[in-house]
Formats: sequence, C-alpha cells, structure tokens
Amino acid sequence: MEIISVIIADDHIIFRKGLRTILNEIPEIKVVAEASNGQELLQILKTQQVDIILMDIKMPLMDGLEATEKISKKYPDIKVIALTMHEEIGYFNQMIDAGAVGFLLKKTNKDELETAIKSVIEGDNYFSQEFITSINKHTMPKRVSNINLSDREMEVLELICKGFSNVEISKQLGISQRTIDSHRSRLFEKTGAKNAPNLVLFAIKNGLIDA
Repeated sequence: MEIISVIIADDHIIFRKGLRTILNEIPEIKVVAEASNGQELLQILKTQQVDIILMDIKMPLMDGLEATEKISKKYPDIKVIALTMHEEIGYFNQMIDAGAVGFLLKKTNKDELETAIKSVIEGDNYFSQEFITSINKHTMPKRVSNINLSDREMEVLELICKGFSNVEISKQLGISQRTIDSHRSRLFEKTGAKNAPNLVLFAIKNGLIDA
C-alpha cells in the first residue's frame, strides 16, 4: 500500500491541526508538513516531496492562488485541492486556471476528504457537490442556444458534474472507457472548456444541468 503524502496550507493553526488529525486517521494518507502561507509552503517544497496539497485560498504574504500558479509550473506532478468557504466561489475559475484539480468546502467531512484525495491521485478532478450547489445558488443560469449535445453527451455531462470518474461513468452507462473519453473530448470541444471543473461551471452557468 503506497502512502499518499499531503501538505496542508492554511493560515488558521487550529483548522490545520484538526484537519491533520482527521487525515492521519486514514491509513493510506499521511500529512507530512503544514504551512501558514504560500511563501512558507514553497520553502517546504524545496526539501519535502509530496503528492497532494490542500490549499487555502486566502492566506497572508502569498495567497493560495499565487502559490498554486507557482507550484503548477515548478512542481507539475503535485496535485492541488483548493479549500474554500462559501463566499469564495468567485475564485473557482482562477484557481482552476492556476492549476488546482479539486475543490472542497472547509466544512467537508473525513469520507469526502479521502474520496477527493484518492480521486485526484488517480488523475481525476474532484469538486464537492455542495460546492457546485453553492455556485449554482450564486449564479444566474442562462440557456445557450448554440450548444447542441446528444442525449449520451448529456448523460456523460451530468455524471461528470456529479464527480464521477471515467471508470465510474463507464460502469454506470455500460459503455467502454474509450467511448467515455471520446464523449468528454467532444464536450470540451463544444463548450470550449479546458478541463472538467471548467466544464462543470460552464454547464451550471448555462443551465445545461441542475446542480
């Protein structure tokens, strides 16, 4: 069993310690370091190898957005999952563009933390349904007339928005993973989305799915 190494970057020490305790209860996961801001995090990365960073967005000295941009360029193999509050949904696109591969609300639970970390390690994106619902509540959907999706593409889109991986979508729909890959590629092409999180946000903003 390979251990997934994690760094928690957050300026609230009580939150960090609580999160560390929860994560270290999961056998496959080990918190190897903590940082209170982006500058401290980058210093740690000079000597510490890590698989996942749980990244707070608002931190002093260097915030999560800038830190994620720098890490994505210098350490492309490290996966960044953003930790957000409800009022920070406006940072979604910026964090995704910076290189984050997942979004969790700070009030998440142990099971979702484990699911998110294992999902991104396997190469998938992860965004909590509660976070997506928060985006939906703060966004006025607008129907698009120039997006023509097939019934199958709509099915795949809905499952992507529910956080399903390609393997899970394949099993759910009873079609090959290669076919799912093809549908995803067409969805990206038709919507102009660069990745799965952007696709989800596009779908919600344009009323293609109900979160």
